[in-house]
Amino acid sequence: MIGLASAVAALGAGELVACATGAGTAPVVAVGSAAIDLTPTPLKEYAVRTFGTHDKPVLLGGIYLTMALLAALAGLLAVCRPLAGPAVFGAFGGLGAWAALSRPGAAAADCVPSLVAGLVGSVAVLVLARLWHRLPGAASGQLPGPVSLPEATEVTGRRTVLTATAATLTAGALAGIGGRVLTDCRYDVSAARAAVRLPAPPEQQPPLPAAVHPNVPGLSPFTTPNADFYRVDTALTLPRIDPRDWTLRIHGLVDRPQLLTFDDLLREPLEELDHTLSCVSNEVGGPYVGTTRWLGAALPALLRRAGVRSGADQLVGRSQDGMTIGTPLESVLDGRRALLAVAMNGEALPLAHGFPCRSVVPGFYGYTSATKWLVDLEVTTFAAFDPYWVRRGWDRTGTVRTASRIEVPAPFAKVPAGDVDVAGTAWATHRGIAAVEVRVDGGPWRQAELAADAGPDLWRQWSYLWTGATPDTHRIEVRATDATGAVQPERRAAPFPAGATGWHSTVVIVT
Repeated sequence: MIGLASAVAALGAGELVACATGAGTAPVVAVGSAAIDLTPTPLKEYAVRTFGTHDKPVLLGGIYLTMALLAALAGLLAVCRPLAGPAVFGAFGGLGAWAALSRPGAAAADCVPSLVAGLVGSVAVLVLARLWHRLPGAASGQLPGPVSLPEATEVTGRRTVLTATAATLTAGALAGIGGRVLTDCRYDVSAARAAVRLPAPPEQQPPLPAAVHPNVPGLSPFTTPNADFYRVDTALTLPRIDPRDWTLRIHGLVDRPQLLTFDDLLREPLEELDHTLSCVSNEVGGPYVGTTRWLGAALPALLRRAGVRSGADQLVGRSQDGMTIGTPLESVLDGRRALLAVAMNGEALPLAHGFPCRSVVPGFYGYTSATKWLVDLEVTTFAAFDPYWVRRGWDRTGTVRTASRIEVPAPFAKVPAGDVDVAGTAWATHRGIAAVEVRVDGGPWRQAELAADAGPDLWRQWSYLWTGATPDTHRIEVRATDATGAVQPERRAAPFPAGATGWHSTVVIVT
């Protein structure tokens, strides 16, 4: 308990100091962020595959559990060897300081919360251990029980240790909660986000026709609500950027470097783009894909204004939290509608999806096209720079593979015999979907009915009426053909290093 109380005091002190240096510099967050960067790619993929969007809470939970075990060990060491316990907390503080300074763009002050946490933990465990040593029998491990002092004196001493330990624990918990609340308040940008007034685009896109969505209960909506849009990134704490302080630097192999404020961006002719964005970590049939109507400034126009030099072939976006994402430059400039997005589905970007600005380039997975919390664009070459995910072995290009999934019936659903509705979604971003086929129990492929085509940058929903389903357990499979005529491959491949392949299937029970 002495060790655990000291750990809580240490973390509370670190959280309080982080009010001045930012939420990302709090000891646990700093260590967790460094752990994400150091985690081998296969382990990262396992975490996403196993825990999904809960991977970050699981990571933080693991760090807290490890700390609790080490803190308990530090307490036990401190009552045996007075300097051993503080040494454990000193090491923890040093680890946190190193982790904070290892972050991209870190300042010297970022290590202060961890150093303060290490100091407070060391002092707390040392003081509490000394109080414990004053108890009769402490040195010989005979507590509880009288040795040579009156029983009342022993009880008073034990109460002093318990009271001091409880007080340390309580003070640390209050400091931690208070520090987190103060940090959230200090860096809160919700009011600034609510104050953003989005100009209407010169040419507004018409609403999507109802025919893009088959009337099949249980099928995903064609346009994904912002609250349901998937989030996969490495940020343990969301960057909070006041749009009044935001700037975007465009530099590198350009003739005229640019520096844009948020107001400058809003004064650009804004465009709307209906686009399906997917994550390379998506397994076959997985959930990490969504469709939204983006609003933003035309990225190709801004790059041409800067004057791209001959020989440049990569555009590197840098996030406020240091993430780097590289996109093939020729694809940004080939006529597709790449945006610096400021809104999705008619409202300013949510914090979790890149407020105040992110990039969107159709045809690529998010890891090579969609920089959230964007603050820097560098025109460079593939030979000169490897972005974050490329350094970890992922494919350099990140072109979206053709994918399809069955959403209705749900896996292992029980459906009545007879006619059964089968439906789902397929996508091949920037190529489009030309056909979807369904088969049951390995039989012949049957053409599914495609909903209206809203464009090559969007997914396409489909439906199929399975007639004469008989009572039994059945396996349904789906495959898609993109607009170039290429059929989705059957061979299963994991997401790493270039995106998953294979036919999605589901098992249903006909009763």
